[in-house]
Amino acid sequence: HRRTASIKMPTVHLRPLKVLTLALALSTLTINTLPVQSIQLEASESEPDDVEYGAALDPHPDPNDEDYPGMIYLGATATNDDGTYRITHDNPNGIKYIFGTSFDSTHKNIEEKDLLIHTGHVEDMPKTREQIMEERHGKVSTDGPKPFGHVDEHELDGGVNPPKVVHVDPFFLDEALVTNKEFGVFVRSIYYKTEAENFGWSFVLSSFLPNAEDLHTHEKDPEAEHWVAVDGAYWREPEGPGSSYKFRENHPVVHVSHRDAAEYCKWKGKRMPGEWEWEAAARAGHYGPNNRTLYSWGEEDDVSVAKGYANLWGEGEFPWENLGEDGWRGTSPVKTYPANAFGFYDMTGNVWEWMRGGKHKNRIVRGGSYVDSLDGSFNHAATLGARSTLHGTTSTGNVGFRCAKAPKRRTEYHYKLHDESVSGQLSIEDEFGKQHTIPHRDWEEENSILMPDNADDDQDEFEDAKTSQVKKRKVVMQRTRRSNEL
Repeated sequence: HRRTASIKMPTVHLRPLKVLTLALALSTLTINTLPVQSIQLEASESEPDDVEYGAALDPHPDPNDEDYPGMIYLGATATNDDGTYRITHDNPNGIKYIFGTSFDSTHKNIEEKDLLIHTGHVEDMPKTREQIMEERHGKVSTDGPKPFGHVDEHELDGGVNPPKVVHVDPFFLDEALVTNKEFGVFVRSIYYKTEAENFGWSFVLSSFLPNAEDLHTHEKDPEAEHWVAVDGAYWREPEGPGSSYKFRENHPVVHVSHRDAAEYCKWKGKRMPGEWEWEAAARAGHYGPNNRTLYSWGEEDDVSVAKGYANLWGEGEFPWENLGEDGWRGTSPVKTYPANAFGFYDMTGNVWEWMRGGKHKNRIVRGGSYVDSLDGSFNHAATLGARSTLHGTTSTGNVGFRCAKAPKRRTEYHYKLHDESVSGQLSIEDEFGKQHTIPHRDWEEENSILMPDNADDDQDEFEDAKTSQVKKRKVVMQRTRRSNEL
């Protein structure tokens, strides 16, 4: 049951009755000389007698009552006699782990005790003066100042180096990548056109061209010479005109830009994941310095082992020789390979995944794709820390996405002064959420206060009349979270 109140009141002790609702009109209730919209108090039969009701606060929703099809919850959990349950938002329930590449042993310098769950973000923890000054100004570098958002990357997998401890709040994440079939429903529902369609071309791997003689007629990506711009290539025709996504409806959708991915997630009532969130899901509980692994399946860097867990290029010479050890030359259907310990599929290989945050010219992608190698001998090493950046408008045949969603939080309110002579008459909301006495047209003229001719004599009366129309308006407090990912 929800408990809300529009004004601060003395502590109210409610016996386990059914529901007590009190609604008072604006014209009859005045507290501290300021009229208030309405008051609504509700008591649950299950609440104890000593419940104290705070002003304008709802109780936190229980994350154990929230589930979404095809999504997995990540957050702190506990166990009791009934099994495992999710810790509620009234207590610390985020995830703290070591974020970054695993190619070197620098993560082992982080103590296990640093990974204890705490109440807030890392940036909210107490810091020394030296730490604050270093964050503000950074360390002096002989190469000059670094641009905003810069991170040092490992040369093999592009992962953040050195690794660091990060904290993420609870979230839901799609267990699998968005498929061609799912994206097609979105496109047909709102008649959406991808950026590849608007631009008229997209990047295709050179060895995937239907006719090798056409290779010299296409422009190449200056930063990746094996990818060529093919006119007419987009998600329905992944290799250009004449190709089709048919018989690949369960493959991850490709040739989508960062904006395309964001629009789909918004349409689904979700959002794009942050890379801290994504890596927390990819590592699947291997968060400490003693249990981190290089790959999603462990430490084995042999193709004969990797082919059973991820869609990668293999031992053939890139880009013309793909031996198909894993059974696929290009993308593979989602859920083809085993899920990790948390139940997520394709966290390594198949296609890169767009992340939220970053700059427009340097949007972040994670996870590696079918063109990557195990050891980084060509392209990126397909580790759990694999990371790269692309221009936000880039669309190519090896980049897809999945969506995330934040758990529900309680609604918090605050009050703002509201001048009815300027902004209109306040409305009264009853216990059913219905508003009454909504301001109607031409209220400005009806409620206006004109200064009398003898203004000097009646100044006090004018001020009193004006003050009588200044009231308090209850508004939803916007929830803003600081994030180092954005």
